[in-house]
Parts: sequence; C-alpha cells; structure tokens
Amino acid sequence: MSFNTVMAAKGTKHTRIESTPLPRNVNVTRFAECRGPELEALYSVVSERLNGDFRSNRNKRRRTTAHDNRVGKKRFRKREKIGGNEVGDLKKKLPRRIRRKNELRRNNEDGFGVSGDGTKRLRTHVWHAKRFSMSKIWGFYLPLGLHGRGRGSRSIMKSLTDGVVVHDESYCAAVQLEGPEENLLSILSMVLVPSVVDSEDLSSRVISGAAYGSAMLHHGGATCSHTIAPVTYMWRRHEHSEINDVDKGDGIYATEAIKNSSALRLVWIWIHAAALREGFDALECASQRENEKAGTHVKCVSLEGQLGKVEVMGSKASQLLQKILHPVKSFPQTNMDIKECSVDETQDGAQPNIFDFESENYTASSIISLVINDPRISTGKAEDQTSAGIQESILEPVSSLYLRNGESRDLWQASSGIYPPVEESFLCREKHQQRMAFFCLNDKSASILNEPAKEQCSRVCPVLLLKNNHLKSSIARWSIILPISWVKTFWIPLVSSGGRAIGLREKHWIACEVGLPYFPSDFPDCNAYSCFMETEAVASVRDAELRPPSVRPFSVPTSPPWEVVHYTYSKKKVIGLDNQILPNITSKDINSLVANSLEDCHRAPCCNNGVSFGGLVSRSSCLLARFLSGINNCQLRIFPSIPERKSCISEIMKEKDISNQGLEDACLVNYDHPLCFVRILLHVYKDGVFEDGAVVCAPHLSDLLFMTSSNKFELQIPDTLARSYFVQQASGKWDLQEPRDPAGMESHRWPIGFVTTGFVHGSKKPVAGALCEAVLLARVREEQWNAVPAKRRKQEIYVLVRNLRSTAYRLALAEIVLERQEQDLEHM
Repeated sequence: MSFNTVMAAKGTKHTRIESTPLPRNVNVTRFAECRGPELEALYSVVSERLNGDFRSNRNKRRRTTAHDNRVGKKRFRKREKIGGNEVGDLKKKLPRRIRRKNELRRNNEDGFGVSGDGTKRLRTHVWHAKRFSMSKIWGFYLPLGLHGRGRGSRSIMKSLTDGVVVHDESYCAAVQLEGPEENLLSILSMVLVPSVVDSEDLSSRVISGAAYGSAMLHHGGATCSHTIAPVTYMWRRHEHSEINDVDKGDGIYATEAIKNSSALRLVWIWIHAAALREGFDALECASQRENEKAGTHVKCVSLEGQLGKVEVMGSKASQLLQKILHPVKSFPQTNMDIKECSVDETQDGAQPNIFDFESENYTASSIISLVINDPRISTGKAEDQTSAGIQESILEPVSSLYLRNGESRDLWQASSGIYPPVEESFLCREKHQQRMAFFCLNDKSASILNEPAKEQCSRVCPVLLLKNNHLKSSIARWSIILPISWVKTFWIPLVSSGGRAIGLREKHWIACEVGLPYFPSDFPDCNAYSCFMETEAVASVRDAELRPPSVRPFSVPTSPPWEVVHYTYSKKKVIGLDNQILPNITSKDINSLVANSLEDCHRAPCCNNGVSFGGLVSRSSCLLARFLSGINNCQLRIFPSIPERKSCISEIMKEKDISNQGLEDACLVNYDHPLCFVRILLHVYKDGVFEDGAVVCAPHLSDLLFMTSSNKFELQIPDTLARSYFVQQASGKWDLQEPRDPAGMESHRWPIGFVTTGFVHGSKKPVAGALCEAVLLARVREEQWNAVPAKRRKQEIYVLVRNLRSTAYRLALAEIVLERQEQDLEHM
C-alpha cells in the first residue's frame, strides 16, 4: 500500500469521526448496566481486602451527626409546621437570623434599612460590617474604620497617591427647593453665607446648572445667627424644563410653556447627617417666610433615603470611573456641555460609549449628567456574536424605561420613582444562558428569562457626576450622585476594580493630608460639633475608668475651651511680647473687656451639653476683610486673598518702613466684638507631633531666637502646671488657670487658638489644622516682622504648640488659609 493511499484512508477515517454527532443526553440506567461487571469486580477486590467488614475503625470515627437522621426529621417537621397550618405566624416563627438576612437582602426603591432601635443602615451595610468596625452615630450604623487600634494611615496615604479610595457617603441627604427662580434666590440669600450672587464669575455657572456651589448654612432672619453646617447646593439646568415642555406642545402653546417653565426651578442643598434636621428646619422656615412675603408657593422637601452619594478620590480616580461608567449609546446626553464622548466602534458595533473623565473642558465644580449602563453587565469586547446578540436583545426592551412614568429623563426626577436594578440572581441565570448558547447546548431553564418579572427593573441608571477641586496636584476627587437603590450595584464594581474602601477615620486622615476641613471636627461654631464632642467626652471618660488609678491619665478637656482666648486680650505679653503694656488701657478697662467677652460667650448658641463657641469663623476673604474694617483696621498684618487687592503679601513683607505704629495705635481697635477665628495649617519646625485639641500659643521673641538657633533648647512648663492648666468647674466647663509661682509664670504662654485636626502619623509631610484668633495672629506676625530685617521676613507665622498632656512647647509655622485662596468652603 502506498503512502498516499494510507494518508487518504486516515483522512477518510478522520472525516468520518468528525461527522458523527455527539450524544446530547446520557441514559444513566443503560450506562450502569454496561458497567455492571466492572463494578462487581471492583467490589469483590475491596471486599477481600477488608474481609467483608466495611465499618470504619473506632479510632478513626469523629463526633458527627451524619449517622443520625433524627436531626433531619426534626427540621423537616418544623418546616412543615410553619408552612402548613401557621402561615400567618411565619414572621414570628422564623429565627432572627433568617429574618435579618431576608431584610438585608431587600433592595427597596427608597429608604434605608432600619434596626430594632430605629438606627438606619446603609445599602452597603452588610459589605462594610464584614470588614470594618461599625459605629452608631448620627442615627446610622456607619463604618468607623478598619479593625484594630486605628493605625494603617501610611497604607491609606499610599492608596490615595498611587491608587483610588472610595467612600459611601449616602448618609448625607439633599433638601429640594422648588419654586420661581427669584424666590429661590431670596431664600438662599437668607440662609447661605456667602450668598449665591456674591461671586459673579461662579454665580452665573451655578444658577445655570453647569456647576455647584459651596457655602455655610445659617439660620435665617437673625443678624448674628449661628452656623448650622457647610453645604453644597446645585441648580437644575434651564434646558431640561424647556425641552420637555416644548415636546408637549406646539406653536403658541409651546412658547407659553417655555415662559412658564423658565420660572420654575429646582435646587438641591446637600447637608451632612449630623446637621440634617437642623438644616431642614432652617430651610423650611425660610421658605415659609418667603411664601408669606411674596405670596408664592415654594416647596421644601427632604430627599433623605431617595438619593445616594459615593466619593471617589485618588490619583487614578478618573481611570477607575472610565472603566466602570459607560454612558448609554441610545440615550441623548442630558448635559449640554458634554463634547468628549467618543465611541470606539468595533466590527460588530457593540461597544458602548467611552466618556473622557480627564478632559480639560470640565473645570472644578462642574456637574455632569449621564445615563449609565448597569456596571455589573460586561462592557468589554463580546466573546461571541451570539452572546452579544442575546445580551442586546435582552437589554433593549428593559432599558427603554427607568422612570415610573415611563419617561427617560435625568436624576432630578428621582422623586417620581426610578426602577431598581435587576436582581443578581436574574443576572446569574442570564449569564448561564449565554454560556450555554455559546457552547451550543440547550438549557431547559431558558424560558425563565422570558417570564415577566414581578417587579419591573432597569438596566440603566441616571447619575450626576460632580468634579470637585483637585485635592493636590495629582489627586482627583469625584462625587457620584445616584438613586439609593443603585448604590450597591455601583459599589461592588468600584471596589472589585481597584478602589479601596475607607471609613470615617480614614476619611478624616485624607482631609487632614490634603488640607481640607472635616465636618464636624473642624467646625466648632456648629451645634453638630458640640454634640459630637459630647459623645467623644463620654467615650473618653468611660475608657479612662477602665484603667487602674495608678496608670490613669489626668483629665483634659475633650472639646477645646475656646472662651479662654478672651483672656489673652487682657494680657500684656500677647499684644506686646517685650512686656510692654498697651498705652491708654487701664486694668479697669481690661477687666470690663474680659467680662463683656465672656458674657458674649455664654450667650452664644450651644448644644444640650452646654459646650459653646463664643465667636465666629471667617471662611471667606470678603467676610474677613469686612470684619477687619469693622474693628477700625489699624495696620493689622493679615491679608485676605481679595481680587481687588493691588499689592500682594510678598510685596508688603519687603517694605522697610514697617514700624511699631500698629502697637502704638492698638488702643484704637474696637475690641467690643466677638472673637473672629481663621483656619490655619501648622507645619512643625523641627520635630514634634501635634494632637487633636493641642493649644496654640503666642511665642516671645526670645523663644524664637533660642529655638531656631539651638537644637538642644526646649521650652517646657512644670508638670504641675500642665496638670492644672485647665480646671473643670462645677458647671462642667473648663477654665484657664493662670500660674502664680515664678517658674510657672516664666514658662507660661497665652493661647490664641486650638488644634482641631492633628497630624496623620503615616504622612510624609504632616500638617495639622487649627483655628486661631485673627487679630491676635496679626499682632504676633507684626511683632516678628518688626524684629527682623525685610529680607528675612516670612509669610508664615511662628507659633508654639503644646499637647494638653505634654509639658513641652513645639515650634511651628502657621499658614493662614484665606491668604492663599479666596474661600475656605470646600470640606469633607
């Protein structure tokens, strides 16, 4: 036989084998009958080795209940009893574990899960409870931080600079105002500081809906109303209402619809959960006053439990969002500014839109409205044309509706109802069907997908993206606002795609690292701060009582006693560091000044715990400049960043004619005013760690001379003075005790502020946040500028910082935030 004949025969045989169809089903009975002799032979071999005894040895037996079938029978009888005769008492008969599991699995359209005591749970509660230490605060069970003793900040900082961190901020809620634009502007001007129209450059973009604004929420109707909380507010775009109303009419009716719809606007004011009740009451009262005054009807509605919010921060935040969020190709973009959407068309044309999150067209504070595909559905290249076709056919009829009324609109109509996402079990069965179709196998359960669902669901979701200011040069920050029922749907892909989840503690670390204030820790002028500090004080006392008295630390105030800064006005060593008494100021004037200041402090608004803040905090350069002009600004060396200012601080520092004119005219300053605090950033000069609540003091010139020139010099106070520096009174308040002994008087330095956020131990360049009195801070700078030549002057101010349980003063450089930026309203 020739070689060609053999190869032809082999080829024919190979072709005949491939043409034989594979069996679709296997008959188990026939298969067992064919293999019967083999099984009997195997059984005989095993029986000979065991001598016919198949029982296990007693020394190898374990205490299991697999041999006892009574447990299974008991469970069956219990299930039959519950499901048979007592169906009405099913909830009572089911164990708590099963009831809680079913409750946590639910994904309602709105609202939060509630525990037995009324505490609300986030939609990601189960995910966080398995990985974080949970804390009951502000009416929620919130992730406090990772398990342990509160360490791991270095790893968090690395994830921030080299990766992405995500935080579920759904505990913050929005309050919706609906009404004519003029009335809404009037309401916001009553309760927001600064007002919407204060900044002409930003106000036009904010009112048009292209950007969001930040402000401090106050109680309206009072000249000196106290602060409630920092808020973020946003307007709905004009184009939405006009386009939607034009579609409903034609001709004259369409023109009339545009006129009527242009007057009605929507505003969302986002408030932290710690101040939501107080903020909603203030907005509701302002709306009622405006309705009574103008005769209009402005609606004030709380959207708590309807909208969720997810924070995405890090150097790779934009890349993560571009990987997860894919705009729907069939829906028109609701944001008119979107021009960077590009479509990567494949051969099959099944690739979704790719949004460019790193585009330079979107500046800080921009609002981007999109309709996003379900991130759980595979958005990469299709494995096969068949699977892509099945997915597209299933997606097409369901994605056409995501609002209850059947209209495809943006997130601003969330109050009318948005369909929840498809259940995870349904998606699993769908993926199984796609795999079976890919392998050309029939699946009898394929008909399940075609059955109508009990509750209509959606595969697309409207979202709002907020592009916040860059935390640093390379660290981006995005906020995703979406329906509350979609939070978990987006959360799992964000975490599984590289985002690192953080809790409240880690969020506080990041705020301190990037130099942003953290609410409520850095807002002592709010009632939420007082209530939060009261909770911290109770926890601190409880932890101290668990220790033996021999190792128990001495008591210090948990909340800084801000009213003691009033005493500094009456002391000569603060205004004149060279022991010079101010001219024309007698001891009688000093005592009356302190008494009036403390009386104003006691009249300040306070929480139920009695903790008060006798002053105000300037978070805008315009407000600070207005305050300085109101006290007869006599050459105070503090320079808020105002666009109209012609000379900058660097030019003023180089002036050689700076003299003691400010000290000589100090008596002209009107001290009959509340204390005005400004936020500063503290950088350690050589070494040291600043903790929360540390006191910031004004140094003497001799302190700066020794501490900057010598490495061994260290200013310390006696241990007895450190223990008695603050004394708790019978009313519960803490008061400053002035030393009487010579050693204590020599080392005592008067306070001008307190540290609100201490160092982050894992930071490469640690920075602390503090609040200091503006006038006293300007006096300290003036003394330091007058003592050195013009070439050696610095913009930073030398201050002394001492931890409350330490005896050593540490030298630090203070940088006033309002001197490098116009507003200090961004927060975390």
